[in-house]
Amino acid sequence: MPPCPTRVLGIDPGSRLCGWGVVDRDGARLTHVDNGVVVLTDGAPLAERLDRLWSALSDVIARYRPAQAAVETIFTNRNARAALILGQARGAALAALAHGGLAVHEYTPQQVKKSVTGSGRADKAQVQHMITLRLELPEPPQADAADAVAVALCHAQHGGAGPPG
Repeated sequence: MPPCPTRVLGIDPGSRLCGWGVVDRDGARLTHVDNGVVVLTDGAPLAERLDRLWSALSDVIARYRPAQAAVETIFTNRNARAALILGQARGAALAALAHGGLAVHEYTPQQVKKSVTGSGRADKAQVQHMITLRLELPEPPQADAADAVAVALCHAQHGGAGPPG
């Protein structure tokens, strides 16, 4: 009996838009399952946005039942307040993944871009384009969702053996 595909959930954390993407890895074959963006209301208090993020990602985990999860690490930001808020959103995402029983693997933005496009300096449009081509999608995913699919692909290409966070 052939082994079952491994389902990977990728997360591109954000405090306003948090992308998620699900891919299946069956040997060398990678298949797109779904993707989306959790939109967090700008005017809402931070605690409510973080709760909404945790809840939405928990729903994605329950719906797609991934075996593995991968998250993009935070890049260095010159604005300390923005970096702190992004870190809190990332914490909510990590908590949802842990609550779902998933080990979390982390990749830098450069690792993800290089894995998907061949260049660690690719821009969002190049990532969207390559995701669309590689997974034979009818149209490019929204930019944050494409980044999350790229994170899932990066992890799947590492054989699901990337560095745990």
